[in-house]
Amino acid sequence: MRKGSKRWTRLAEQTSHLALWSTFLKWIVLGGAVGVLSGTASAFFLKSLNYVTDVRMNHGWLLFLLPLGGALVSCLYMKFGKNSSKGNNLILEQINEGQETIPLRMAPLVLFGTLVTHLFGGSAGREGTAVQMGGSLAEWFGKMIRIDAADRKILLMCGISGGFGSIFGTPLAGTIFGLEVIAIGLISHRALLPCFTASFVGDLIATRLWGAHHLHYKIGSVPAIELSIVFKVVVASILFGLVSLLFSELTHALKRGFAAVFKNPAIKSAVGGFVVIALVAIVGTRDYLGFGLPLIQQSFEGEVSPLAFLWKLLFTSVTLSAGFQGGEVTPLFAIGATMGHSLADLFGLYAPFLAALGFIAVFCGATNTPIACFIMGIELFGSEAAVYLFIACLVSYVFSGHSGIYTSQRIGVSKSRLLTIPEGTTLATVKELRKKERSSHKEKRNDDDVK
Repeated sequence: MRKGSKRWTRLAEQTSHLALWSTFLKWIVLGGAVGVLSGTASAFFLKSLNYVTDVRMNHGWLLFLLPLGGALVSCLYMKFGKNSSKGNNLILEQINEGQETIPLRMAPLVLFGTLVTHLFGGSAGREGTAVQMGGSLAEWFGKMIRIDAADRKILLMCGISGGFGSIFGTPLAGTIFGLEVIAIGLISHRALLPCFTASFVGDLIATRLWGAHHLHYKIGSVPAIELSIVFKVVVASILFGLVSLLFSELTHALKRGFAAVFKNPAIKSAVGGFVVIALVAIVGTRDYLGFGLPLIQQSFEGEVSPLAFLWKLLFTSVTLSAGFQGGEVTPLFAIGATMGHSLADLFGLYAPFLAALGFIAVFCGATNTPIACFIMGIELFGSEAAVYLFIACLVSYVFSGHSGIYTSQRIGVSKSRLLTIPEGTTLATVKELRKKERSSHKEKRNDDDVK
């Protein structure tokens, strides 16, 4: 088998078109296989989520078991998880020259952990779970067929795309997300065909084969392109970018705080559960638990509280920083949509229109994936608002700074030439570099004062 493969490789190297056909067919098959795995996993996950959410909505007392559920999941991760606790960052690290393996156990662990989070009322999403399941299944599949290191990276990117595209019903956005999330400012066209195949097949498997359903929202009337409207959209998008920055930084700060105070992960998650229960008592509503899908629907079809986006941001940051499993993206959709709705009166714009811009712009700023978010906006809301969607993504991307929800995301190209960032720097290490620069500047100023 291996000898035949080597002969085929040598023959393909001698004939350019044969090499192209070989690569094309290879990644159609491999990307499709990852799509089948991730699409099936996403479909099971979506149906399970709908079930546990219905159970929670019908049994309000389950919220008071949130601390116990969090402690249970943390115990499972301590005993069986190993490096699975790194979550999405583990997958990004392995694509970026990492030397660890992604264990298959990551898939069932994150699936169970996320279902527990939503069963008891934690505020979290689903993208992180879908991406981790897709990545771990892609890693397992790669080991089964014994791919080399270069192809392994592409297969892991397929896992990201397959998971993302199938969980949201956005195969084109899923394609670009798997390429764009790896490093800010860099996209690998070599992985374009594989990622599209995985995302496209994953979405087909989830929806056509397994009958998974996705919600879509109506943006309604889109204003004509006018300078005054463009100016308002730019200002709103700056605010969306700053809110995504706030979410990322608050979540990271709370993670550090929880970890510093509570050394035992189980106790940390239990305390986080109690904090969420206390927040519910303070706010007097359970609207900010779970995905936040009702909040999104209300943003497009009804009314929401002016501060709903801040409450959803706080609930989600506390839930995730305490160690509960789940993603950030769907809550980010809710934060952006409710914020857009709240700003509509201030800017004199149609509420569903600005809610749609906030929906994608806050997500964009937190993930640093402007092209994927723009395409997602078109897939979800149509092309009529394409120019405004693009502006919202670009502006939010810039003003979110070098921050984001994925700390292992690399900075391939700095967002400003005035900010020099060494090649290979991640979002986690860029802050350390800034601290060193500030301390060195202070030392220089002190030396100058002495002289």
